[in-house]
Amino acid sequence: MVKIIYCITKKPGMSDEEFFRYWKDVHGPIGARIPHLRKLVQSHRVRASGDKRRTDYDGVAELWFDDMQALLASRQSPEWKQSSDDEANFIDHNKVAYLLCEEHIIVDKMKESETSRSRVKRGSA
Repeated sequence: MVKIIYCITKKPGMSDEEFFRYWKDVHGPIGARIPHLRKLVQSHRVRASGDKRRTDYDGVAELWFDDMQALLASRQSPEWKQSSDDEANFIDHNKVAYLLCEEHIIVDKMKESETSRSRVKRGSA
């Protein structure tokens, strides 16, 4: 699989509430229609009390595709164009980071605990 990661920042003047609502409820469904897309994840910034470090971005979007061919085909679609055009409504394009990558999972304890839970459920029938 290949994945695109976008680190994004809200447009100047937008509140956090406006930004996160628009991104999830308006832009999310637009992006979900992109052909060949296997997984779409939005990670919205949160604040931790006492955290002295300020975050560099307001969120991260991850778009997953089976392979490079699927990604390249999706970029030619009207759905990709519609999603890209919609970004102007909520993203500050002067502060975006982009990365095209392949994952190499080193630890996945979430996957391990899911496997353990499913074994317990099967054995308790």
